This record gives sequence, C-alpha cells and structure tokens, in this order.
Amino acid sequence: MNQQLIYFADPMCSWCWGFSPAIETVAARFGERLPVRLILGGLRPGTTEIMDDAARRMIRGHWEHVREASGQPFDFAFFEREGFVYDTEPACRAVVAARRLDPARAMPLLKRLHHAFYAENADVTDRDVLCGLAESIGLDRAAFAEAYDSGETLTETRTDFAIAYNAGITGFPTLIVGSEAEGFAAVSRGYQPGERIEALIEGWLAQREEAGTPA
Repeated sequence: MNQQLIYFADPMCSWCWGFSPAIETVAARFGERLPVRLILGGLRPGTTEIMDDAARRMIRGHWEHVREASGQPFDFAFFEREGFVYDTEPACRAVVAARRLDPARAMPLLKRLHHAFYAENADVTDRDVLCGLAESIGLDRAAFAEAYDSGETLTETRTDFAIAYNAGITGFPTLIVGSEAEGFAAVSRGYQPGERIEALIEGWLAQREEAGTPA
C-alpha cells in the first residue's frame, strides 16, 4: 500500500535539531516497513531582515528550551553575530540538491547542517559553507554546487514548501504516517522524545495488523 513516514523539517529549525536523534532512530528501526520521505518545510524562506535584538531574545529562548528538552548541544556564540539574516531557503535548497544527486544523502545532509548551525556556529546561509558541508558527507563538491545553483533545484525546493503549506503543516518537526491512497495520520506535531515516537508508530502498525492491513 506504499505506506510511509513523511517528515517535515527545516535545517534551521531548533526543534528539528532536538528531534534529530529521534528521527534517525525511527528511520533505522522502521525504515524497511515505513520509508521516511523528507519534505523541507521552509521555516523562514526568503527573509531579508537583519536579526534584531528582539529576534535574538526569542530565538535564544527557543534554543535554551530545546537544549533542556533534548540534551542537544548548542553554540550560543551565534548570538554575537552582527547583521545575520535568518533566511532558511539556502539550507533547504542544499538538502534538496543533495536529494536530487542521491536521495540517500538527504537525511545525512540535514543532520550535518543541523549540527553545523547549532553546535558549530557555521553560517548555513552561505553557499560556500553549504558546499563544504555537502562534501563532508561524501557528495562531490562541484556536482553539488551545480545542483544547488540549478533552476530545477530551486523549483523543487519551492514545491516542498508548497506541499507543507497545502498539507496544513504549521510547525516543525512534523511526522505523519500513511499513504496517499488511504490518507495520513499525525505521529507528532512538534518535538517529542524518541521513545514516545516509536511507541506511537508501533501502535499505528499494531492497529493495521489487527485490521488485516499491515504496512
């Protein structure tokens, strides 16, 4: 029935960084029965305004909450930057470029971008930085740069944003399960610890087996 997990995420979403270990475990445990399809949500695509003091305070508060809830590392030196524009489109486009080159590299690049941005204070809005991070997970730098710059990749990135919007996704991370033929059910809207996510998926699979429609 082509059942799958659809993961809506953004490389510059702190709660997605907190959720990173959980989705990795879920993909390893359930991936054969429920392949994970990654859709880039577009948290703040196309933003042009420089991050002001109010935005710094708000974002820092999110980071502190994520660190407390998930235990993930953060480099708070980020907030010492001047003139930073929190545009999430370049990082999203980088993941789409990786997906176009090799679908199996999309999730590893998302994870690498998360770590680089949150734990290493890397500027993942910078094309050269993105090319280096793509190379670090085994992609050819020149091929990645060509894919990143292509109109097809930009169109596909915007298509991902539209899919998320049309699906009514209002926050990240969001994880849903099901198929286009039978419809989807929400597993998680927002951050939850991995064991909770695994239990919810197991419950969904058990219900299908009881109904005689296993995944």
